[in-house]
Amino acid sequence: MSALVARHFASAGWPLHRANPWLVGAAALILVGSYAAKAWGWQRLFRGEQRPAMLTLAAAGGAASVGGIALPGRCDEVLRVAVLRRCRRHRASIGAIVLSLFVMGLLDSVALTPFASVAAGVSHVDGWLEAGLIVVAVAGVGAAGVILGLPRLARLRWVARFRVAGWVAEHAAAPREAACAWLGVAMSWGLRAVSVFLLLAALGLGGDFALALAFLCASSASAVLPVAPAGAATQAGAGAAILIASGVHTEQAIAFGIAAQALVIAVGAVCVMAMGVWHAHGRLAPAFSR
Repeated sequence: MSALVARHFASAGWPLHRANPWLVGAAALILVGSYAAKAWGWQRLFRGEQRPAMLTLAAAGGAASVGGIALPGRCDEVLRVAVLRRCRRHRASIGAIVLSLFVMGLLDSVALTPFASVAAGVSHVDGWLEAGLIVVAVAGVGAAGVILGLPRLARLRWVARFRVAGWVAEHAAAPREAACAWLGVAMSWGLRAVSVFLLLAALGLGGDFALALAFLCASSASAVLPVAPAGAATQAGAGAAILIASGVHTEQAIAFGIAAQALVIAVGAVCVMAMGVWHAHGRLAPAFSR
């Protein structure tokens, strides 16, 4: 992946070298807020006695983004589980983590539904790409139905006979906490959309917010593929494809897709390093206090 990216930049140049640095900085700061909002929402899906720290949850998301540079798609979930099992404050069980990841995926789909609907109706794309945005919107409606019906499904008599029903009942969040989780996830995607919009403006690709929504939905929808050569590359390619369909020049679209993913990965790496500093402080502080 590094060789391919270096080869592209050698011929086309680094996409951010002519960008407005103030807008790029603002986009990065908003991405930090996006990570924090998603971590807060994800935290609501755990019971109080197993609830990880927000920094750990943000670092888990950051580790998944960094791992997406080279690891195949879906390996990011393994990275999230590994980071959460290293939490200093409360160590959640594997069952709680797995169920929270499943519900988080559904909440992501629900949060993207209004964005995909607006992008499909306003952005200048047609054919298969417009159909794809419609599929994202419909999938979000279906995901909302699954989230609302999950607690009730576990209480059904014919389902209660199976062990998975007890597992869901034990680890599922209360409806109020699930609503708070959705609010945090929705805020996260909203902030990420604003970040993409600012990055478009920073690179001189216009100020079309519908285009930012279309890029966000396309790159996010590609993450649901069961197997992909590299998560970040797949998302950058999907986002670039919808920019090209909207009339953006191919080289500019590819450069923007790479720049957007690079910014997401860089902010995620900062979250991982912050967690590393926090853990190091926790281990070294008792030694210095003696």
